Amino acid sequence: MTPTRPPTATELLQDAGVRQVIEQAWLDSLANDPILRHEEGGWIYLDLTSGVLSFIRAIAGATSGISLSAPPTVAGAVVVGKFHTHPNPEIEGWTTGPSPSDLRIDAAHGVPDLIRAEDGVHFSGPVTRRGGLAGGPGYPP
Repeated sequence: MTPTRPPTATELLQDAGVRQVIEQAWLDSLANDPILRHEEGGWIYLDLTSGVLSFIRAIAGATSGISLSAPPTVAGAVVVGKFHTHPNPEIEGWTTGPSPSDLRIDAAHGVPDLIRAEDGVHFSGPVTRRGGLAGGPGYPP
């Protein structure tokens, strides 16, 4: 069914595919390995004809950072969200929720950011894609 609006962050989290890709990113981030832990993430796309969500994973990040600034173009789809992990434990002084940098970048990117940490999934950025389904296939203007 042709979508008329982008999904909200809550709707994205209710999607089994979104939950699966976030959980796989969490496993891949090696949160239990103090030497090898790193951030993982990617982008969530909405097909403008079918309404189907798809995902592209980004290149693995560093201990406390990942670049999600350049989503690949997917023909016939727009970016409606992104996700990344925070694998570093709160007991070591790390923030499980969005960092100040996440908040700033997510506001600029204009799509919900779902952040998986040891205590669950946190949310940052707008509730839904800024400007609806209009604009280019990447982040909205």
